[in-house]
Amino acid sequence: MQMSRIEKQFGGNNVDQEYLVFTLGNEEYGIEILKVQEIRGYDRVTRIANSPDFIAGITNLRGVIVPIIDLRIKFQLDSAEINDQTVTIVLNLRDRVVGIVVDGVSDVLSLSAEQIKPAPDFTATLSTQYLLGLGSLDDRMLILVDIEKLLNSEEMEIVEKVAEAAYE
Repeated sequence: MQMSRIEKQFGGNNVDQEYLVFTLGNEEYGIEILKVQEIRGYDRVTRIANSPDFIAGITNLRGVIVPIIDLRIKFQLDSAEINDQTVTIVLNLRDRVVGIVVDGVSDVLSLSAEQIKPAPDFTATLSTQYLLGLGSLDDRMLILVDIEKLLNSEEMEIVEKVAEAAYE
């Protein structure tokens, strides 16, 4: 019997995984809570010349230069306005601290493997290779994002260069 991608992700067991739930536009997304270092209100960032549009800039977080990625731009959403609900989620990805800007954070949810269904082969904003699946809890549907795959190695190289340029 072959294991599904969901079973591989969860090791084929019934241990619940926790996800930080955030919003982008009208959709709710989830990322693994273990990747989250902290959640901060949105602060101004220093824009770096010639960096891709989705890199909002950099900020100094207790002496560490942190590149900030605006997921609203990365997902090509219509509106990427900053308001009182806008937050930066600081993540630890591949031994690198990175911030992502989202419209808001709502809660942390535990999902079992049974509550996670494979992603359909089509989505409007994301390639399914970036998705862990769709989480279902009561009447809520969460798009579960593999944040490390979303920020592919080429983009992480750009993020590294932006952070390194800030140290120079």
